Amino acid sequence: MWIIFAAAVVPGLLLLYYVYSKDFNPEPKRMIWKGFLYGAISVFVSTLISGPLLNLGLYVNEPKTLLEAVKVSFFGAAIPEESAKLFMLWLLLRNCREFDERYDGMVYAAAVGLGFACVENLMYVVSSGAAWFYVSATRALFAVPGHFAFAIAMGYYYSKNHFEWHRSSEWDRIKVWLIPVLLHGIYDTLAFSSELDVAWSGLITIALIYFCYRLFKSTRARILNEAERNKYESLNNLEEQ
Repeated sequence: MWIIFAAAVVPGLLLLYYVYSKDFNPEPKRMIWKGFLYGAISVFVSTLISGPLLNLGLYVNEPKTLLEAVKVSFFGAAIPEESAKLFMLWLLLRNCREFDERYDGMVYAAAVGLGFACVENLMYVVSSGAAWFYVSATRALFAVPGHFAFAIAMGYYYSKNHFEWHRSSEWDRIKVWLIPVLLHGIYDTLAFSSELDVAWSGLITIALIYFCYRLFKSTRARILNEAERNKYESLNNLEEQ
């Protein structure tokens, strides 16, 4: 049982450590774990959104056409999950004194996003029975890094609006929610579509892998660029003092 638990949780914790380790002025660990807990709670908060959308007939749980795959990807996953994570991130940071640098937004968003990913991962792996190793391996390669990438995008725009509010447009504020939803929705649409048509499954899988590659590459670049910027600004502030 502990092996299954570790297989479900460790990938998310490693990614959280990665983004945390790039912070020139590391955030208090209690705040990181608080964000992780908020992310875990957001799994259940998201059902308060996805449930009513399902009852309204906006999506079905088992898509059989491309349109149904798009609907379940956005209305069943991307919109409720990213909305719940953004709400929990706002709760975490609304009175947070430690949120004083742009890079911090990405760290806290990653904590929330990976808290969500770890709980969701655990639910999938435990329910998979004898196939737990295959499920944990595939989700470690795709699903968990996907939530990480969505979170980094959310944290980037959250910080951008927080620290540059006077220069931010309405469009910039919408991006905090919209960009993670679009990335999540496209990711899930490709994943669902690969299971609908055997003839196209190979090409769609290749498209999914390429999308993930580009997503992870841009996410890593954003982390490194913001971390370097944070370090540069921190050193300048020290020199001025």
